Amino acid sequence: MIVRGGLVFGADCKFEKCDLEFNNGIITNIAPAGSLAGEIIDASGRYVLPGFVDIHTHGCVNSDFCDANPAGIEKMLSYYGKHGITSIAATTMSLDLEALTCVMVAAASYCGKRGYGAVLHGINMEGPFLNKAKCGAQKPENVIAPDIAAFERLFEISNGNIRLLSLAPELPGAAELIRKACEYCKVSLAHTNADYETAAAAFNAGASHVTHMFNAMPPLTHREPGVIGAAFDYADFAEIICDGVHIHSSVVRAVFEMFGRGRICLVSDSIRATGMPDGEYELGGQTIILKGGRSNLSVGGAIAGSAANLFDCFQNAVKFGIPLEIAVQAAAINPARAVSIDSLVGSLEIGKAADFLILGSNLELIHVYIGGEKYVGH
Repeated sequence: MIVRGGLVFGADCKFEKCDLEFNNGIITNIAPAGSLAGEIIDASGRYVLPGFVDIHTHGCVNSDFCDANPAGIEKMLSYYGKHGITSIAATTMSLDLEALTCVMVAAASYCGKRGYGAVLHGINMEGPFLNKAKCGAQKPENVIAPDIAAFERLFEISNGNIRLLSLAPELPGAAELIRKACEYCKVSLAHTNADYETAAAAFNAGASHVTHMFNAMPPLTHREPGVIGAAFDYADFAEIICDGVHIHSSVVRAVFEMFGRGRICLVSDSIRATGMPDGEYELGGQTIILKGGRSNLSVGGAIAGSAANLFDCFQNAVKFGIPLEIAVQAAAINPARAVSIDSLVGSLEIGKAADFLILGSNLELIHVYIGGEKYVGH
């Protein structure tokens, strides 16, 4: 099968009119436009992008990975697929260890499996090793001190599928956990009150990532740069939630200028209210209110995740002034690299999964292909 006539987003992060061939779910050739023969998918006048990779998503369509419900997982994977998100990392909340055990078992059973829509490529363990003073929408009662043994048990239960561990580096035992966890997965700083020096020490100990930068952490100021300043100096990757609620559009533009195009990951931080009408929903054992695209805790009013999906965030980034090529890189290539699944997905290269999107001139989603199959959802 050959995709012809489109502007293909290459591994060099540039658009070029060329032919893209795939067989048995894998990209097999990329060649000059019109040079390949075979069954044609006409993409004339359209963009051909790699499928998007959301490494921080809790849920959607009234389901959450923390429900540990197979039917809910399949419903979510279908929703992601229909919206151009072809790979995800199932993201947890701060729950008690018994509940997290169930979440790990349920998510792990879907890792790497195709046929449901998006492919679940691992788990993002956000909590419970967070700072209660910055827990945001995480339930304070479930936040605990860093515990190497607990992490290792959960990693084993997940069948080695934890890709990212988020924690607060200032907590007692955090430095030891960072050094140990780096043997298993990537480590991210999150829900933290750390100052610059503490965050820098965490990066030097092996952390490489920042979870939803700017949110649930001290602000960047000229004398106290905090986690954000340390991330600028040391982090490999930093997430931003580009839903138009969590971060002002001016800050989005500034972040890309500061960090450069290769270090920013667009994430949704989507919750079960995503894809749903206004009303009451649950998140990590707490009630949230969705109203007008904003989700907040019913008690205290803190922002509680996002009601946008990653494709929405990508479109917002472009509307906010981020060049198209940079926005695509931040929605596909960078997140795949951040959690070490870039040998499989994230870019259109020979040998990788034929996960791609066809967009119109206004960046509207026209077709989604997952593993070389046109996806229409369930």
